[in-house]
Amino acid sequence: MTRLTHRLAVCAGLAAAFAVPAPAAAHPAPFSFVDLRIESTTIDLEVVVHAFDVAYELAIQPPNRVLEPGGLGTRGARLADLVRERLEITVDGGRVVVETWSDPEPLPERQSVSLRGRVELAGEPGRIDVEAVMFPYDPQHQTFVNVYDDGALTSQAILGGGAPRYEYFVGSRQGTLAVIRKFVPQGIHHILIGPDHLLFLIGLLLLGGSLRRLLMVITAFTAAHSITLALAVLDLVSPPGNVVEPIIALSIVYVGADNLLVRGGRDMRVWIALVFGLIHGFGFASVLREMGLPSGALGWSLFSFNFGVEIGQVAVAVVVASALTWLRARSEKVGRQLAVAGSVGVIAAGTFWFVQRVFFSGGMV
Repeated sequence: MTRLTHRLAVCAGLAAAFAVPAPAAAHPAPFSFVDLRIESTTIDLEVVVHAFDVAYELAIQPPNRVLEPGGLGTRGARLADLVRERLEITVDGGRVVVETWSDPEPLPERQSVSLRGRVELAGEPGRIDVEAVMFPYDPQHQTFVNVYDDGALTSQAILGGGAPRYEYFVGSRQGTLAVIRKFVPQGIHHILIGPDHLLFLIGLLLLGGSLRRLLMVITAFTAAHSITLALAVLDLVSPPGNVVEPIIALSIVYVGADNLLVRGGRDMRVWIALVFGLIHGFGFASVLREMGLPSGALGWSLFSFNFGVEIGQVAVAVVVASALTWLRARSEKVGRQLAVAGSVGVIAAGTFWFVQRVFFSGGMV
């Protein structure tokens, strides 16, 4: 069963539950529904809220009165105001407001009330964010969001508790560009703030070498972590983080040790980058998952994040390799001493991270 099928089944079960009358004295179902229908430059919204919540917010007793024709009286406008305040729709970074909502429509078969609205946009949207805290008085309340893109149900989300916001990328050229704009900078940011990945790369560059050799090392690392990043994000292979992170630390130790032991022997850095790059890819994947990948644009988000990682990685490699080359050109002896000292530092940092991740972070022990 796919994720979308599973979510559809869950929502269908909840919808069926709404059809069962519940005592007015208890909160029978702490759920609301928001449907977004995206068509070119318009977004049609339908918000379905339970009669109990409507009655509570508008101080109507008994709650079933809101399901009667005219039961809301003049308070229908207040319900629309509540929805406008607590349902935030953002399109490409700018908030849009539904100025006019339909009159509340009772849905007795679902024990709910429905409101409809429409947003007219200046152009086709790329990214749509939905944030909903519909009924703050009830911390258990959840809002089910259904997104229809060009007439087809393409995505579903549950908002509530610690996750009040959902991000959707439209299945169009604008949506693809929005994915790229988000995930390329995120990839660059991650590699630049990831000291373990950077130190592994720097360790591979310390011994210097020809431009061809350095390009082979960087390419091997790129190819390897791209493979496992894709496998992990697609849930084909998902080793636990408490195993991956200590191994990443050990890979840093290994690079430093290899630099000290090679002593003019065969240069194995390409193979080291290839083998350990596979492990580093799983580390990248854990970060990418935490960002909340768009199911409808998984391929583009994966490509964009990885491309951002490569931009950051190449930028660092160019700076480090250029500095080392310049230093060796001025003094070969100082260059060798720096390679030795740098390798010792790499080993020390990798050892520290390994001990920290195994014994103090719930690692492999």
